[in-house]
Amino acid sequence: MKSDNPQTVADQALHHQPSASASAHGLEDDVADLLVNLTRVQEDLLEVLREKRELMIQCDSDGMRALQPREETVNGQLQQLYEQRGDLLQRATQQGIRADTLRKLASHLPHPDEKELEDQIQDVSDRMRLLQHESLTNWVLAQRSLLHVSQLLEIVATGGRLQPTYGKGQPVATSGALVDRVG
Repeated sequence: MKSDNPQTVADQALHHQPSASASAHGLEDDVADLLVNLTRVQEDLLEVLREKRELMIQCDSDGMRALQPREETVNGQLQQLYEQRGDLLQRATQQGIRADTLRKLASHLPHPDEKELEDQIQDVSDRMRLLQHESLTNWVLAQRSLLHVSQLLEIVATGGRLQPTYGKGQPVATSGALVDRVG
């Protein structure tokens, strides 16, 4: 007979301790699920970053604003996966498996096809490197755009006239020394 009393259910859960191999098998399944979900979210993020870069190139600020909720959703999903990763590593530690990365955790788990799990981890790692490159590319593009806008503002603010870098009130030569200077 099943009890709906939360205390009784919690007590039953405490008294039913899975065996070490069943616990490791649970960790193994959870690692595999995490890797599948991470792969999906990484692909979504790559697509968002590529779209964002195209929108920056096209100077489409409305498109970038429209893309923002999707970007935030993907970032939220990544944060959840990061927390799941931490929970997995903590569970592994509680089960006596000392691992501070998923790669180390996977190497300690009994897996029927260990090579498949290692390949998944390598794919996720490679995709993370690609994400870093895509993010850096977008950052550089944004910085260059910002520099361009800054230079345009300076031209507008100074009326296109050069301002002296050193000295007070000294005029800046606007002609070329090689062509205009009389020797």
